[in-house]
Order: sequence, then structure tokens, then C-alpha cells
Amino acid sequence: MASVILERKRKKRLEQGHPWVYANEIAKLEGECEPGDIVQVTSHTGQTLAYGYYNPKSQIAVRIVSYAPLEELDREFFAARIRQCMQLRERFVGEATGYRLVYGEADFLPGLVVDKFDDVLVVQVLSLGMERRKRLIVDTLVELLSPQAVYERSDVPVRELEGLEQTKGALYGDCPRYVEIVENGLRIEVDIEQGQKTGYFFDQRENRASIAKLMTGWGARSGIRLAEDDGENGVKRLVPVNANGKPVTFPYWDGASVLECFSHTGSFTLNACGAGAKKVTCLDISEHAVETAKRNVERNGFSDRVEFVVADAFDYLRKQVKGLEERRVRSAAGQGDKVDTSKPVASEGRTWDVVILDPPAFAKTKGAVEGALRGYKDINLHAMKLVNEGGFLVTASCSYHVGPDLFLEAIVQAAADARKSLRLIEFRGAGKDHPHLLGVDEGDYLKFAIFEVRSR
Repeated sequence: MASVILERKRKKRLEQGHPWVYANEIAKLEGECEPGDIVQVTSHTGQTLAYGYYNPKSQIAVRIVSYAPLEELDREFFAARIRQCMQLRERFVGEATGYRLVYGEADFLPGLVVDKFDDVLVVQVLSLGMERRKRLIVDTLVELLSPQAVYERSDVPVRELEGLEQTKGALYGDCPRYVEIVENGLRIEVDIEQGQKTGYFFDQRENRASIAKLMTGWGARSGIRLAEDDGENGVKRLVPVNANGKPVTFPYWDGASVLECFSHTGSFTLNACGAGAKKVTCLDISEHAVETAKRNVERNGFSDRVEFVVADAFDYLRKQVKGLEERRVRSAAGQGDKVDTSKPVASEGRTWDVVILDPPAFAKTKGAVEGALRGYKDINLHAMKLVNEGGFLVTASCSYHVGPDLFLEAIVQAAADARKSLRLIEFRGAGKDHPHLLGVDEGDYLKFAIFEVRSR
């Protein structure tokens, strides 16, 4: 077995649990090996630190797979690691029919992602070491899980950094394009061939469920209250009535009005409706995504409470804020201010009880952080202006290069410019099927926050 000897002055990241060895941390390679072979990783003093697979074409030259002696990644190795993955998911997300089964480095299988969509598996192979063993991985997955099909979604640019081409297609069985999963009690259609990444974002599962407490308790703002009614056979009961004392028959009278931006397939919209939202505006720039969201809303019986918008979220929010400001200026006309009332009132200017922002990554490199922070500030500033007094802003970032402190600072600056006071109700990360390996900052990418919004 060849040995990778590390530089004397390198940072001791490997000893702290980080599973990557960068090319510039290597002093020399002793012995011969083919790209993708297992190598022994040693310190400059000759101490064996770990074992991993080697790729001289990649900036990440070695990906660690074991701290115990290991000669090859064989069927027994993959079966043991995948069983560990299965046990963890059964413990924490066993009720869901869809979840991330294998999460790369965090599951000690670097460069491999496996998502489970009911009885269809979608794999993503991101490194040369796993690419060389792809057939073995698929055979092991079939043996352990007996899926209907296995589909590959390795159509991602990061493979090119490993010297690999992007690829996608069926690897096993009769693979359908659309599959249905159940998440938080909701039925969700997933397009595994054309959907983003592997077709669905499992990392927000628990976060989507966490908005349930925001969805009810709004009826009093509309003047609706509970009053005693004799009911049938003289049995008293509480029924909702409006300010005039007339019964309210709409079943979701106590629900929130909600705007979900960057909706993708409408997962937050579904959770909002399932928890009792009165009306949801579901917005995405992609017509394909919105059409999928429509089907998901229909299959759950929520169509009467959801409106769909195909638009750029930044533009949409700005137009709503502009319309809101125009209405405020118009309303001030009766207080002595001169206003040109010949202009028609803008159709924009809506507000919501809850505004949800779940954008794609704004910063995929360190160099993009400054622009990303401007984007996060801008979108959160406009969003919080559209939240009704005492309502909630639900906002997220999946940009690894924008850490929690930077993300929260952008929101603080947005609140200052919007003249809003925010109270942080909850701050979360990725779900339990996306474990975070301690010492690996790259795994701590998702930030999810719920803020109460009030005017200053």
C-alpha cells in the first residue's frame, strides 16, 4: 500500500476529525498506486493517522474512509457502513418514506450521497474513489434495501473537479420519473429525473414542520371571536362569529396568510396548509417547479387555499413594498399631504402574517460572499416590510460560505434599514438525516430562523 506523507507545518485538521487531505498538505507519496486506490496517511514523523482513497487530479487529494487498517473498499465494508446509515435513519426519521440515507463524509462514506424515495433510491457519486466502486455500491444497496430501482443523479459540476464527467440515468430496475413520498403526514411528488439535485431537499424536513405553531391564532385580528351557541338539541358549543355576531363558516378562519418564496415543489406551502393556514401564496421563478407544487397541493386537497405565482422573488417583493408605500402615501392625503389622486392605486401592496424565504445558495465560493450578503440583506429587508405587525419572518440560507454570524448580521442590518424590531424565536440547522460531523465546518451549511416582526 502506498503512503501519503503529510507536511510538517500543516494544520492538524485530520487529527480533529476532518476527512479531507488537500494536495498542498502532502509532502510526498511513497510507493505506487492508481488514482482511486486506498493509501495510508501518515504524519511527517511516520505516525499512521488514517486510510483513504487517493486522487492526484483533485484538490482534495485524499478522502478518509477509516482510522483502522483498511486495504480495500469491498462488499463487506459498504454493507457495514450502509447498515449503520439505515440504523440511524430508522431511529430518527423512521416514520418518513423519504429521507437522506447516506450523507457523504458525515456517514463516513465520502463522496457518496443516497436519497431514499419510498422504494426508489437516487445516488449521487461525487468522487473518483466512489466512482470506481459504483457498481459494488449499487449491488450492496440492492442487497440490503431491495429497492424497485436505483437512479443516478451525478449531473453536478463538482464531479469535474475530480476529473469525472457529469452523468445521470438508471442503474438498476425499472425506474419511474415521478415517485411519491410522505413527509410530515403530507403526500409529495418528486421528479427524480429533472428535479433539483436528487429531486428533493430533505434537509428542511424538521424545519418545515416547525412552522406549524405560526399557522393559527390570527382570527381575532379580523374581529372573529368564539361565542356560545345553543347548537342542536340545546347543547351549548363555541362557534366563531364576526364583529356583527354572525357565524363564520370558513373552517380556516383562525389561520395565517402566508407567502412562500423560492417554493420549489411547495413543501413549506404544504406544511402551512396542513397546519391550518388560511391562504398561501406559493412563488417560484421556475414554471416547472410551480407546476409540481400545484400537483402536490392538489393531491393533499389544499387547492382552495393556495394561489401560485411564477416570478422572480426579489422583483415580486420589491413591487409589493413599492405598492404598500404608495398606498400609505395615498392614505396620508386626507391628513393635509398633497397627493396626485388621478393615478390609479397599484394592485401590489399586499402583506402577510408569515413570510417564508428558502432561497438557493447565494454564495458557492468564498469570493461570492460579499454579493451574497447583499442579497440576503435585500430580500430579508423587503420581506420583513411585508409582514403584518407581530407576524413572523421565516428565513433560511444554505450557503456554506455564509456562516451563522454573517447571516444573522445581514438580517440585523436589514431590520435596521426597515425600522423593524426582530425577536428570534427559533434557530435551527439541517435535519437528523443530515448529521454534522464535528470538526467539519463544511457540513454546517444550513441556517434556518424564525423571527417575530414588529415596527420600531
